[in-house]
Amino acid sequence: MATWAIGDIQGCFDEFQALLGAIDFRPDRDRLWLVGDLVNRGPQSLETLRFVHALGDGAVTLLGNHDLHLLAVAAGHGHLRRGDTLDKVLAASDADSLLDWLRRRPLFHYDAGLGVAMVHAALAPGWNIAAAAALAGEIQTALADDADGYFKHMYGDSAHCWHDDLHGWRRLRVITDYLTRVRFCRPDGTYEMRSKGPPGTQPEGYLPWYALPGRASAGTPIVFGHWSSLGISDKDNVYALDTGCVWGRQLSALCLEDRHWVSVDCNAHKPAASDIR
Repeated sequence: MATWAIGDIQGCFDEFQALLGAIDFRPDRDRLWLVGDLVNRGPQSLETLRFVHALGDGAVTLLGNHDLHLLAVAAGHGHLRRGDTLDKVLAASDADSLLDWLRRRPLFHYDAGLGVAMVHAALAPGWNIAAAAALAGEIQTALADDADGYFKHMYGDSAHCWHDDLHGWRRLRVITDYLTRVRFCRPDGTYEMRSKGPPGTQPEGYLPWYALPGRASAGTPIVFGHWSSLGISDKDNVYALDTGCVWGRQLSALCLEDRHWVSVDCNAHKPAASDIR
């Protein structure tokens, strides 16, 4: 049995299938960890959703920012943007069941047996693994109990730093930002989300979230996606999995038992660089 963590698929279904072939994935034997962003910008978001949904317990799938965007649009609290490729999902005969399944996915995962955690984007510097799991659970509860309210308040520009006394929708928005959108932070946890380039391109005073001194989660290996310009990285006890398949580069998998990488080339969909979000 092997556990494979795979980076952002974003509707690149053919490359996803090629990668599963390259790692000799067998659903009766192996397990997948998918870091989120199953959908959008690639040509086959619907096929990707259907395949992963059919895997059932064979895959642990997180929500990424593109997945949340799809759900917000479906709920009437978002609109399709230039470069989105979500129309087929929204029009599908099985859209309701697929979106209901997607809405119930977690935003954080930790496996005590492997001793490895997974997040789509980032953890705040003061969050240890237990805190991250609990705070991600608050989002899952909101999505289960009041998804309409959550999507109505999901986006905003206030409170760009975590504080324990945050409450209400602002609290949930900041948790969501860290888990699904953040790349760079200041040492106090203040984040900004305009910078999407590799380390070294961020504003002065900011660092990659995983490189912050005193990060409370530093003792646990963490796999994450979201950062296509970073590419494969295994520094600071973190493993970056988004190797930019949707931008025509690669789709990558990491075996969590022995930490070896497998990648396949991706050429199916090359949006303009201005479409990156």
